[in-house]
Amino acid sequence: MLEDVEDGTAAAMQLAKGAPLHRALDVADPSDWLVLDAGVREVAWYRPQFLPDWEHSVPLPSDLSQVGESQLALALCHRDGRIRQEAVRQSARYPGLLPLVVIRCADWAGPVRECARQRLREALDVDSALDLAPLILRVGRRDRGAFGVDLLGPTLRRASPGQLVALYTDPDRIVRRFVYRLAVEGRLLRPAELARAAAQDEDTVVQDLCATAALAALGDGEAYEDVLPPLLSARNPRTRSAGVTALRRAGRSEQAVSFLGDRSALVRACARYVVRQQGGDPAAWYRKRCAAPDDPELPPGAVIGLAECGDRADAGLLRPLLAHPAAGVRARAVAGLRALDCVDTKQLRPLLDDSAAGVVREAALALLPSAKELPADWLVERTGSEQPRHVRVGAYRLLDACGGIVALRVAVGLLEDPDEKLRTWAGQSVKRWHPSADMRTREAEVGELLDRSRHLFSDHELRRRKWEAGVGS
Repeated sequence: MLEDVEDGTAAAMQLAKGAPLHRALDVADPSDWLVLDAGVREVAWYRPQFLPDWEHSVPLPSDLSQVGESQLALALCHRDGRIRQEAVRQSARYPGLLPLVVIRCADWAGPVRECARQRLREALDVDSALDLAPLILRVGRRDRGAFGVDLLGPTLRRASPGQLVALYTDPDRIVRRFVYRLAVEGRLLRPAELARAAAQDEDTVVQDLCATAALAALGDGEAYEDVLPPLLSARNPRTRSAGVTALRRAGRSEQAVSFLGDRSALVRACARYVVRQQGGDPAAWYRKRCAAPDDPELPPGAVIGLAECGDRADAGLLRPLLAHPAAGVRARAVAGLRALDCVDTKQLRPLLDDSAAGVVREAALALLPSAKELPADWLVERTGSEQPRHVRVGAYRLLDACGGIVALRVAVGLLEDPDEKLRTWAGQSVKRWHPSADMRTREAEVGELLDRSRHLFSDHELRRRKWEAGVGS
């Protein structure tokens, strides 16, 4: 695969020397055609007085009617619009050059553009449209690129469902979005097929499009047994939430209860809506589940769900869960206490040493507003290289929030840390550090620390920071 314009110029040299297209580039990759198009005239873009290397080596003949496929490919990308236009006229002899005709349909020169569009109208059929769809849609993002897209839609509508299968799984999400829209508009896929597509595709636009279409295609009570299972078991939360919401329409609201403890906040919210619509009380369900702090089957989603729909009195159910054996439950208990504004600094402080990174992350986030209440020396100890990385990160985050000389001292000490991310965060902290009112007695140390981090500042900025801290005054 051609990676950049430099590779495009190398491919142009190969074509000029007579190499066939399939050796110079990957003809199935739309990126290679676009890179070749730019690489053929790479020098001419910014130094028009110089010719590309291939034109020095093997210039094109004046009569394009006699040239082979490789040279005609170069002519289709030529810096001279008149040559490009004549090459488009001659391209009918070589169907393999149709991708370059697609690119010329968005050409900046009007005559070239119109000639290429006429050629594409004549040549594009279902088979070629299936091959060219990724390139046409990519060119369609350019100025004047809509023509090919407008032509592609009606052509693909004539394809059979089996012919479109390859486009449903194309790596380019723009292609998948386009072909699924065609399928929905033309009702080419059954609701169950759309549901499976919504559950399997990684693109959120395709997920929403297919899930919505699958449910809209169903009549009341019709074939839900084929549509709901793929939606409800989907890995992506958007699709699961669509399935959960549809449970009410399908007359199966009772199934929504099992999603109250889902890992996704969106799915939990949809489940609460469905449960409430049938007269249920989600908060009571959450309280019942969280009332057993030693329950090994307690889902973390039920813990944070209680905070999402409960009140501050529910903090009493969450605090015992801080010692739950499951890390996910402990982390959600911390997040729930923060959501209910019931953070107890002394109670959460030990969790900064938790073995699970997620728990430490939530604890540090919950303790940020009260970071200055924590012992600075205790936090500094936890930034040492012998500590687990997640403990170091949590402690440093809180120290950084404290500010002052301690934060600067620790940040400068981490500038040479083996951990790349910690080094980066420390550098950012040093650059945004400013002295507080109590710095007047620490001028010498501040000056020494700023000198150790002088590589982060310009000379002017370093002098200004020292002046702010009263160093040298």
